[in-house]
Amino acid sequence: MRLIIFGPPGAGKGTQARLLEDHRGLTQISTGDVLRDAMDQETTLGKKAKSYVEEGELVPDELVRALAEQAIADEGYDDFVLDGYPRTDQQAEWLTEFLEEHQTPLHVVLRLQVPNEELVRRLSRRRVHAETGETYHLDHDPPPDDVDPELIVQRSDDEPDTVRNRLEVYREETAPLASYYEDRGQLVSVDGTGGIEDVYERITQVLDELE
Repeated sequence: MRLIIFGPPGAGKGTQARLLEDHRGLTQISTGDVLRDAMDQETTLGKKAKSYVEEGELVPDELVRALAEQAIADEGYDDFVLDGYPRTDQQAEWLTEFLEEHQTPLHVVLRLQVPNEELVRRLSRRRVHAETGETYHLDHDPPPDDVDPELIVQRSDDEPDTVRNRLEVYREETAPLASYYEDRGQLVSVDGTGGIEDVYERITQVLDELE
């Protein structure tokens, strides 16, 4: 099965993609992870991306596209869930063209829907270990008791006002993807509220109907 999962920051895309990987054998393709792996392994694409990152610049869309396409090809063009790509209509069009070239169109695009204030609450409860960078969530994955509380901090981009700004950017830049995939008859909206397992159950119901 070939699918995309997308939604605003804090909607749980990565969590649900990992569950699909664990329980349904789909490979999670996160462009952020793919980018980091390519830089760590110093592949040709990774070296190009690193040159932008080291200069504090955004990695160009064309390079992200190449990394995403390579990751899909590595999976034999099947049994993957894209998490974090595409982000724009242009990227969506590129992806459609690429998959059609290999006769492997998407089966479904899942949009996780969560009210803004719930997203603000979720993200503002995230914490990070100041020394190790390990991420925690005060509700779902709190830091262990033996960790020094003074080392558990809130990132500036997880503060409520910053989260609201991030959500506004999402609405402007990424939300239009819904219209693109709705026009293609591939979009299915999923209620992203409630517990992690509740959301996963809703997703599996959609996928079961497609199989």
